[in-house]
Amino acid sequence: MDLEEFVAQSLTQIVAGVKRGQQNVEASGAAVNPSLNTTHSEMGKQGFLWSRAGGPVQIVQFDVALTVVEGTGTKGGIGVFAGAVNLGSSGQSSNENRSVSHLKFAVPLALPHPTKPNAASEPLGSE
Repeated sequence: MDLEEFVAQSLTQIVAGVKRGQQNVEASGAAVNPSLNTTHSEMGKQGFLWSRAGGPVQIVQFDVALTVVEGTGTKGGIGVFAGAVNLGSSGQSSNENRSVSHLKFAVPLALPHPTKPNAASEPLGSE
């Protein structure tokens, strides 16, 4: 998987997970990522930024290991490896040089809010 695909899928899955969580708890009166009633400076102390659109922004931090493999019988390239690594023999031997570099970066992300903005503050059964 290349870095672009990894970052895009990670951010997309975070947003999709939040939206699914919101849908799953809506009937119980709970809320995932509700609108907060606090000052910008208090939110800043908790690691939130404030967007120009007027909502809180969280920072998603990435620490990615990039592996470069070069050698005979293999193609050179850079890839992000996530999940289990399968080791074994495929009937081909080759000389390989591997190098691993770590890349750390952060991406601001404004998460979606529930369709009912005050869902968590309403008592159960108040509809």
